[in-house]
Amino acid sequence: MEKEKGEGITIDVKEKASYGGLDKSSTITPTINGHVLTVVFSENLGQVSIEITTSMGGYVQADSCLTPNGIQFYIPLAGDYIVTFTLPNGDEYYGEFEVLN
Repeated sequence: MEKEKGEGITIDVKEKASYGGLDKSSTITPTINGHVLTVVFSENLGQVSIEITTSMGGYVQADSCLTPNGIQFYIPLAGDYIVTFTLPNGDEYYGEFEVLN
């Protein structure tokens, strides 16, 4: 199946750590389109911290976002990456993705 121009690839979000809260992975929608990672939060989760690392754990970028809202990151180098979302209650979610040249 071919991807339409301008259409991003959705990244699966998985739960990494939970501290008794409800699973909020369905309210976090990250997509990668070329070198641009876009994240949309469809529910008010408070201020969410977002960290992007290489698949080997090297730091790339970090920021935070008040939700519900969205945020974009530009990732200049091709490679395998992990995006981690930390909610105010400490719950963590992550998604793995690849940036192609």
